[in-house]
Amino acid sequence: MPLVDNGVYIAGKRTENPASLDETFEAMRSRNGMAWIGLYRPDAEEVQAVAAEFGLHHLSVEDALSGHQRSKLERYDDTLFVVLRPARYLDAEEEVEFGELHIFVGPDFVVTIRHAESPNLARVRNRMEANPALLALGPEAVLYAILDEVVDEYAPVIAGLENDIDEIEDQLFGTNEDVAQRIYELSREVIKFQRAVHPLTAIIEALLRGSAKYQVDVELQRSLRDVLDHTIRVVERTDGFRALLDNALTTHSTLVAQRQNDEMRRMTETSLAQNEEVKRISAWAAILFAPTLIGAIYGMNFDNMPELHWEFGYPMAIGLMVLSGIGLYVAFKFRKWL
Repeated sequence: MPLVDNGVYIAGKRTENPASLDETFEAMRSRNGMAWIGLYRPDAEEVQAVAAEFGLHHLSVEDALSGHQRSKLERYDDTLFVVLRPARYLDAEEEVEFGELHIFVGPDFVVTIRHAESPNLARVRNRMEANPALLALGPEAVLYAILDEVVDEYAPVIAGLENDIDEIEDQLFGTNEDVAQRIYELSREVIKFQRAVHPLTAIIEALLRGSAKYQVDVELQRSLRDVLDHTIRVVERTDGFRALLDNALTTHSTLVAQRQNDEMRRMTETSLAQNEEVKRISAWAAILFAPTLIGAIYGMNFDNMPELHWEFGYPMAIGLMVLSGIGLYVAFKFRKWL
């Protein structure tokens, strides 16, 4: 159902459990109480009914209806419009799943419009109802509790991202060829998470700056500062993850280039070794070929070969064979082929 929960609170205690929005509007006006209305994926008609009753600005209503908003804080007269991006980490897919929460905070009402399972606003309501003194501080206290819940739910996301980054660092110096793709995909999730958490710092700081003007309770201001501290730590951790992944990608590229260079060097050394063998074989083949050529020429036995009937023809042929072999051996040795 779109209307998840709604109640009317007086002095921090729930006094009414209306069954419909009309009953809620009537009870809060008649008893001068605070209405806290929780809607889950309402349609345009339901949002417009709430907007008409509380006089919500049409631009904030348009944002709530269209969705897909960035985290932000906007003030329209005495009404705050806050957009938050709660998140949870899906470890199996190594993805960050984002929700979207719209909050309207007025002098005597809080309206939440949730578009995902996160955050757990039932837990926020139970916490506040168990602490009437805090809830009695009004709509600003409810906004603080919601901000606190959203930031607390970022902790498992931080833990999940950190665990996966540790695994990447272990794989970085291994032979896993998919590590570059994993680094890139995880970097994309970290960037999306950065976009969700970075505006929170400015949102809470803006609330604190307006605390004196709108007479926000001192203890509530301290609680908001505590949420701000947690938010800053989340932002710093997220920025650290981004830097680690950028360094990991650079390191991986360096390692891949080094492996390629080593492989090229091995291939070059192997090629050079093979070339040396080819040189040696070619050199000996040439040395053996020269005497064979001489012997083949004088083995043709033509009648008009002058050296056939010469007294020194045979020693001359043998000497020529030996000299050619020695000459080729010396030449190849000089060129370091042998």
